[in-house]
Amino acid sequence: MDLFNLKGKTALITGGTHGLGMAMAEALAEAGAQIIVTGNTPEKMEKALEHYHSKGYFAKGYLFDVTDENAAAENLEKISKEIGDIHILVNNAGIIKRELAITMPVSDFRKVIDVDLVGPFIMSQLVAKQMIERKEGKIINICSMMSELGRSTVSAYAAAKGGLKMLTKNLATEWAKHNIQVNGIGPGYFATTQTEPIRVDGHPFNEFIISRTPAARWGNPEDLGGAAIFLASKASDFVNGQIIYVDGGILATIGKPSNED
Repeated sequence: MDLFNLKGKTALITGGTHGLGMAMAEALAEAGAQIIVTGNTPEKMEKALEHYHSKGYFAKGYLFDVTDENAAAENLEKISKEIGDIHILVNNAGIIKRELAITMPVSDFRKVIDVDLVGPFIMSQLVAKQMIERKEGKIINICSMMSELGRSTVSAYAAAKGGLKMLTKNLATEWAKHNIQVNGIGPGYFATTQTEPIRVDGHPFNEFIISRTPAARWGNPEDLGGAAIFLASKASDFVNGQIIYVDGGILATIGKPSNED
């Protein structure tokens, strides 16, 4: 289907060496895009590129910190010379530090904001300059259910993701006139290596997520693929400033009584 065809497009996915970033990168590659992934761990980058190449994808990797505007600018200039323009930017790189707000070091709070909110701003600003010249571009910010909800021990993460939601809307407002669409994806709870320890049968949090989610399961990383392709393709040319929550229905419901089937 031509609406979703990404052949001839180049997509840059920050933090695309593992987890949900890798799943979205694979989806974009399957739709025909060349993929560029960023990271800051050489070992993870090497394994990721081996994985992408084993599937026959065009994939290149660049190691730099997205919160360092100078390093980001230098690497984007290198990408432009070696590969060409970026048509799709997925701001996926992020961290979380779980700590009660009353005891969380301010330095940890700042670090989460820097990576999860300032990093996407830096990358979007740099990539948008070439998108504006070309009068075309797609930016996808990976938000979270914590863009909408609060939960104990994730105050910094929720603040950053809430800020990213509003950054998405504001960048969409400023850049829509240049035919740039800026949208977000808000993942729910997904089955990844990070959540594996709490997904075992009988674990209280596992039971909580399954009972709280109308779909009655954790998301699989590939569940993000459709939303990523949609927001990266011509199919979303008149969609701007929106957050698509891929959460199995959690945000749609207040939950169910304990005695309900």
